[in-house]
This record gives sequence, C-alpha cells and structure tokens, in this order.
Amino acid sequence: MDIAVAIVLLVLIVFVIIVLVRSVRIIPQARAGVVERLGKYQRTLNPGLTLLIPFVDRLLPLLDLREQVVSFPPQPVITEDNLVVSIDTVVYFQVTDARAATYEIANYIQAVEQLTTTTLRNVVGGLNLEEALTSRDQINGQLRGVLDEATGRWGIRVSRVELKAIDPPHSIQDSMEKQMRAERDRRAAILTAEGTKQSAILTAEGQRQSSILKAEGDAKAAILRADGEAQAIQKVFDAIHKGNPDQKLLAYQYLQTLPKIAEGSSNKLWIIPSEVGEALKGIGSVLGAGAVQEQTASTPDVAPYSPPAAADGQGNRP
Repeated sequence: MDIAVAIVLLVLIVFVIIVLVRSVRIIPQARAGVVERLGKYQRTLNPGLTLLIPFVDRLLPLLDLREQVVSFPPQPVITEDNLVVSIDTVVYFQVTDARAATYEIANYIQAVEQLTTTTLRNVVGGLNLEEALTSRDQINGQLRGVLDEATGRWGIRVSRVELKAIDPPHSIQDSMEKQMRAERDRRAAILTAEGTKQSAILTAEGQRQSSILKAEGDAKAAILRADGEAQAIQKVFDAIHKGNPDQKLLAYQYLQTLPKIAEGSSNKLWIIPSEVGEALKGIGSVLGAGAVQEQTASTPDVAPYSPPAAADGQGNRP
C-alpha cells in the first residue's frame, strides 16, 4: 500500500514538474515567439518571462529580430549587350513582424534570395556592361526599393542591398585590362608631355627674365659710363676754361691728338676739322715770327738794297 502511494506521489511530482517546465517560458532579448493555442495563432511573446497553458499552448521556434546579413551565391545575369556577368549580392534585412514572417511565407530567407535574383536580372538586363560596372549605387537603390516593397507583407524590412562583385567573362576582362593599360599609358604620356611643356615654359621664362635683367644691367652700366664720361668731360671743360688757354696751347693739343686719329690699319681717310687748320695757321705764324727774329739777330746791319731806276727812251738814267 505504501509503495502504491509512493508511486502515485512520484507520478504527481513528475507531472507537476512537466507542467511547470511546459508552462514557464523565458524569451531572450531581440527574440520573439509565436504562441498557438490548439493550433491557432494566439499571441506573440515579447522578451521576458511568460506562462503558457500546458498541452494547450504551443510555442513555435523563436525568431531573431536583429538585422541579418545574408550573402547569396553568384548569379549569372545577361546584360543589355548580351554579355553574361556573374554578380554576388549581399542583403541586409530585419524581421519586424513575427506573426507575418511565420504565417505569410514559408521560408523568408529563400524567398528573399529568389526575389533578389529575379529583381537583379530585371535591373541589370536593361544596362550594358559599362553601365552595370559604373552604376552600382543605382542598382543597389533599385534592388532595395523592389525588395522592401515586396517583403513588407512578409513582416521583413530590407535595409540595404549591396553588389559584392560583378565578374564579366574572361575575354571581356582581358579586353578591359588592355583598354585600362592603354588608358594608363595615354595618361602617363599626357602627364609627361605636360611636364615637358611646363619645364620648357619655365626655362623660357627664366631665360626671358635673365635677358631682361641682363639688358637692364647693361643699360644701367651704359648710363653710368655715360654719366662718368659726361662728368669727366665737364671736369676737363671746366679745367680748360679755368686755365684760360691761348691759341698756342690749343694748337699743341691738336697736334698731340693727330697720331691717335691715325691709329689702326683700316684708317685710310682722315677728316681734319677746320679748327685744326686754324690752329696750324696759328702755329705757323708763331714759328715764322720766331724764325724771322732769329735771322735778324744773327745778320749784321747792311744798308738796304734799292734797285736801279729804269732808263728813259734816250738811254739816260736818272
């Protein structure tokens, strides 16, 4: 009898423990749970402690409410110019309604993947290869708009869609690499030519500035020399006028200057100013007067000679 009572008590204790375990639930943060009562949606559990009716209420697997990142495998897409490119996509989404994500779609991750592939083919199919390679932001925006609108009724919000890689065919890649190499060579040639041009411009500018400075220096030097010569002439002129020279001194100076005029093997013609002739006349008169005085001093006094008178017609002389 005691054994039967003990077994009944043990069964009751186990039953109570099972009831407590099945009735008490703890929902972690950033999680959500959907409760079904007798197979019908009853409520959505928020983070915290909650109680369920054992054997009546059933808690479905918890849903993650955090933003999730899903990377889909490369998908072949045909562009407008009939080139097949392989595109990798990354989708950032978040569950905002646990009830809709549970009952509106069977597998929302697979649904997002298929919808992304379909939308990507529609968007990229209207672009050529060059536009597809250079319009990633535009493609991302179009994908996000279409996905967010379609997944809204599933209780999912698509926040971002990124194209991770766009791989054209290998033949196109080789052609693109050649084109890029040619473009880089062209830019390098342009930069080299621009550098040479700038160098030539700077060199010419330097030479021009040097020529200008040299010409200015020569002009200043010529002005200084002319000023010096003018001052020297002025001083000589002032000295001559202060000395009050006579005609003899000027004639002597002219005679000293004549040999300098004859210097040089190419001087074949002399042009003598009229002042030199006047000076020579003065010198001649001076020298002639001196010679007459010397001859008069050395010759004895003699009666002056008078020529005989001419005879008349009869032969008589006066």
